[in-house]
Amino acid sequence: MRIFKVVFVLLCALFSSCNQLKFKVEGRASSSLEREIEAKLKLLNKPAVKTIKSEDGDIIDCINIYKQHAFNHPALKYHTIQKVPDFLLDSHNSSTFQVFQTWQKSGSCPEGTVPIRRIRKEDLLRATSLELFGRKPPIHFINSTNTTNSNSHEFNGSNTYIPENRSQTYLFTVGYNYIGAEADINVWNPSVDLPNDYTTAQIWLLANNGPQFLQSVEAGWVVNPKLYGDKAARLFAYWTTDSYKSTGCFDVTCPGFVQTGQVSLGAALAHISSKRGQQYEINIGMFWDDSGNWWLRVGHNTPVGYWPAKLFGAAGLSHSAIAVEWGGQVYSPMVKKRPHTRTAMGSGESAENRWGSACFMRNLRIKDYSQQLKYPSHVNINAPEPYCYNILNEAKYGQEPILYFGGPGQAPPYCP
Repeated sequence: MRIFKVVFVLLCALFSSCNQLKFKVEGRASSSLEREIEAKLKLLNKPAVKTIKSEDGDIIDCINIYKQHAFNHPALKYHTIQKVPDFLLDSHNSSTFQVFQTWQKSGSCPEGTVPIRRIRKEDLLRATSLELFGRKPPIHFINSTNTTNSNSHEFNGSNTYIPENRSQTYLFTVGYNYIGAEADINVWNPSVDLPNDYTTAQIWLLANNGPQFLQSVEAGWVVNPKLYGDKAARLFAYWTTDSYKSTGCFDVTCPGFVQTGQVSLGAALAHISSKRGQQYEINIGMFWDDSGNWWLRVGHNTPVGYWPAKLFGAAGLSHSAIAVEWGGQVYSPMVKKRPHTRTAMGSGESAENRWGSACFMRNLRIKDYSQQLKYPSHVNINAPEPYCYNILNEAKYGQEPILYFGGPGQAPPYCP
């Protein structure tokens, strides 16, 4: 009996020590994570001159334009904020577009500051990791001779990029020396199915700096609950210089994009289209200047800011784009698989349902060294999952084409 008691006491002591050690280890891990989160939040959220609380729950901080997160990028240490090019205020279309975000109902930022959506602790906790916060997953390449899809986009005539876990449905033009593109994009609020899914309607300007280093600047609207914490349609911008491997991010969640205007990237859009009802659009344009910067404009006279030339190195987008794409993208681990994700693209309706039901883009334009905005001479369409998400570029007699795209995702039996 005495031996049993001794063993029992020793085991209790051992387990007690183990539990204490476990709690100490977990405590240290938890404390370390907390410190990392606090450091990340401090890096992302600069001291505000003024704070605006939006009715949708967002907090918009008015940040001194010279103290924004962009300047934490090593290449921008001595960067001088660029003057808005005069041409950025010109447009082929004389109609007035009002860019209106929900937060703007609650106030405005003073001169010399820019409105930045505040990142919160819960935003970081939803991310796969602090390092990957705000980033798309990478894509991979295959040899173009191994694909039978003649509409796949090619770079350098030898490599085709294949979006990993993405389904993209788009109209594209390929050439040389595109220095701008724009479109009026119909705004919807499509459903998002799985926790990691997102859906966009956007424009891409693409180049490459080497065989497998895709460069891209992108903008449009997105529904991305993992990043933003809700299912609102939000204005977004994105960039990458290495096929989404380690550079670039959504909005200003990493250093790089220099904000100069009074539009807040990542903030919700106030006006959403309804089926067979009012249709809302935003004009999105991205344009290169003579210094190699890529400017983002929303509406026909509202510059948002720019991606500095130093982000792109000596090649690729520092000179021009070689392709432009207009359309939608759904990211999900369950695209091109069964069961397919139910995350919708566009309005969630198929392209053939057209105006008032399907998502559309119109007044598509490219700009080249002629300095003229014009509809591209040669276009093609790509819909790798046509039974899930499809596309229609419809041109009625005597009228310019209107691009329709989207779909519901999983819709048995065609998209099981």
